[in-house]
Amino acid sequence: QVQLVESGGGLVQAGGSLRLSCAASGSIFSINAMRWYRQTPGKERELVASITSGGSTNYADSVQGRFTISRDNSKNTNYLQMNSLKPEDTAVYYCNADLAPSASIYSNFRFWGQGTLVTVSS
Repeated sequence: QVQLVESGGGLVQAGGSLRLSCAASGSIFSINAMRWYRQTPGKERELVASITSGGSTNYADSVQGRFTISRDNSKNTNYLQMNSLKPEDTAVYYCNADLAPSASIYSNFRFWGQGTLVTVSS
């Protein structure tokens, strides 16, 4: 069974840094794009950053220059390095990935993690 598990959330002061991790586990043949979203109460989930299997990245304007997404394909893991954090970055951060399970190598399914809370105090 494929799972995505996020870690690294917590409480940090404004201006500080956190690094989130998203590890995919289970019988996985390949992982394509991986992404981070965030959501606050009453708002829609917002795409924060994405990275392709080849390493191409994209960022929301609100985090450009402060956040960096990367991945370690040997570990089926991606990371979101968040620097210069602001109170408005407070949210639950979710990882998702488009991947092909070993049982269906020509498929492309999207899996979500359970989310990790990031709180930035002013």
